[in-house]
Amino acid sequence: MAIPPPVVAAVRQAWHWQWLQLMGGLGPADSEGNYRRPPAAFATPPECPASAGQPGRHLLIVGRSCPWAHRAWLVWTLRELEGSIELLVVEPDPKAGRWRFVEPFEGALSLVDLYRRCGSDPRARATVPLLYDRVDQRIVVNESARLIELLNRWPAPASAPDLEPIELAEPIDRWRDHLQGAVNDGVYRCGFARHQAAYDRAEAELFAAFEALELSLAGGSPWLCGDRLSLADVVLFPTLIRLELVYAPLFGCSRRPLWQFPALWDWRRRFHRLAGVSATCFPAAWRRDYFGSLFPLQPSGIVPAGPDLATLVEGCPPGSQR
Repeated sequence: MAIPPPVVAAVRQAWHWQWLQLMGGLGPADSEGNYRRPPAAFATPPECPASAGQPGRHLLIVGRSCPWAHRAWLVWTLRELEGSIELLVVEPDPKAGRWRFVEPFEGALSLVDLYRRCGSDPRARATVPLLYDRVDQRIVVNESARLIELLNRWPAPASAPDLEPIELAEPIDRWRDHLQGAVNDGVYRCGFARHQAAYDRAEAELFAAFEALELSLAGGSPWLCGDRLSLADVVLFPTLIRLELVYAPLFGCSRRPLWQFPALWDWRRRFHRLAGVSATCFPAAWRRDYFGSLFPLQPSGIVPAGPDLATLVEGCPPGSQR
């Protein structure tokens, strides 16, 4: 028997109200329905500590699916910091809505336990990435933009690249500022928009940024700021590498496939080929954690099949002669 239209309308209205409540817990929005990223709990830009480089003292705590943690993981990898900073990977706990340690760490079972031990506001979110000092038992910093700057200043082998050279400071900062709002936060502003107008604004800004990136890279430089890899490239990669696997199907970032931006497509492949980068990519975890955990966006919890990442990145765009 068909469900009466008034019942359908009532259920839709009730579900929409409940969806707004759930979205409020997932990601806050302003009065115009635009997603706004909450501030980090330990965001004060730190100086490079005198203890930097002491083996066994500092840990970088990350999660595989988090793009903000991914950027810190990339700098840790590219700067060859494994000798002075230990890497610790936490796992998501979707039922509890938090990150948990595989084994108890510093007496904490979950990341929120560690945050509270370090004196964070009880209302603050316990997020990755973060740099932890084992001796002082404190979180040094957990805001990813500040953390990657600190990791770039951290003592590193002579072979490690400087990802923020002073002569490129202006273009690096310009790209980072633009990418943070339009691309890194932009995909979330699409997925977490509360209504059509908010989505339309975010989606238009996202693809305008892709156009700007394409125009810049089409000039022949391998990286965003010329011939040198920089933090600007680092902050772009975690978003672009997740685009077809997560952000296009789940967040609605699908107006144009990336292969229609050939210079940007080549840039992603070039970055993915850098030593150690592919080892920071976990496509199965990305899809499981996004589709399986973001209940308001995927109530069924079904994780759809997706393309193989290596085939996707290394493949040639349609019509390409390469």
